[in-house]
Amino acid sequence: MGGADLALLLLILACALLRAAGLLVAGRLRPDHPFVRWAASVALATLAAFIAAAILAPAGLLATIALPARMFGLVTALAWLGWRGGMLAPLMAGLSATAALDVALGLLAR
Repeated sequence: MGGADLALLLLILACALLRAAGLLVAGRLRPDHPFVRWAASVALATLAAFIAAAILAPAGLLATIALPARMFGLVTALAWLGWRGGMLAPLMAGLSATAALDVALGLLAR
């Protein structure tokens, strides 16, 4: 198992454990309780770290995509998220922007 696969497995495990802990205390804690805020912060920070690692130091097939294309996709997804919210639409916008710029850069390199 490679380093990226192990990191993804640990991320999934950490998120699953936080969800299980949340289910155990659901209804007992207020939404503004410090533990609830801490758990949400840890989950978001872990996901952000994984995304940053995937963009800045990719492995596998993602490494074949140029860094400017990956950064453009990230900026596009964040802009869409700030503009409209949601999760699926920003994801699709970011992936589309990444693919389009990577194809354009590939055509310009010829």
